[in-house]
Amino acid sequence: MELLRKYFDGLSPQQIAHFEQLEELYKDWNLKINVVSRKDIDELYLRHVLHSLGIAKVQKFKPNANILDVGTGGGFPGIPLAILFPETNFHLVDSIGKKMKVVEEVTAGLGLQNVKTTNDRVENIDGHYDFIISRAVAAMPTFVRWTKGKIAKKNNHELKNGILYLKGGDLSEELNDYQTAKIYNLTDYFEEDFFETKKVVHLPLKYKG
Repeated sequence: MELLRKYFDGLSPQQIAHFEQLEELYKDWNLKINVVSRKDIDELYLRHVLHSLGIAKVQKFKPNANILDVGTGGGFPGIPLAILFPETNFHLVDSIGKKMKVVEEVTAGLGLQNVKTTNDRVENIDGHYDFIISRAVAAMPTFVRWTKGKIAKKNNHELKNGILYLKGGDLSEELNDYQTAKIYNLTDYFEEDFFETKKVVHLPLKYKG
């Protein structure tokens, strides 16, 4: 928790309580359904929670905004962001049932009212979203294809509606066809060595009615 307080001041007592509960909930559920590696569980706040919240350093989500988390796995980045932005609506999607079971149980354990979960492929999801978030589930061209037609028309944030993608390494080739993409280095926000190669990519996408 000290790691989160270091970078996010002004957390409410409820947000602090929710973030503190995460470790116990994930450790408990990981014994039953392995969704996070042993090493990652031991460094949950660094490798999963703070990493997820890197998106919040690039864009703060507004109340009533709609955010789609694609390939959420065990609930990242969606669950930490849902705690940080309790008035924003999050839709967490993954095609793997056992992962969604953990997401549903952690969400219920925290009592989060702003999270909806769906066990399905994102191509089958209807709806329009301000931002589509994810953590390196596919190369950008594939991800853009999966999420086609799901961006809302009206822009309500500083950044234009589109994709906010947590990714690491050299992205020059992957983003070659996306001239409007902007890369934010997480080392600009966090000083831990873990973030040395970690980035948030913002790719604006236009509404397609």
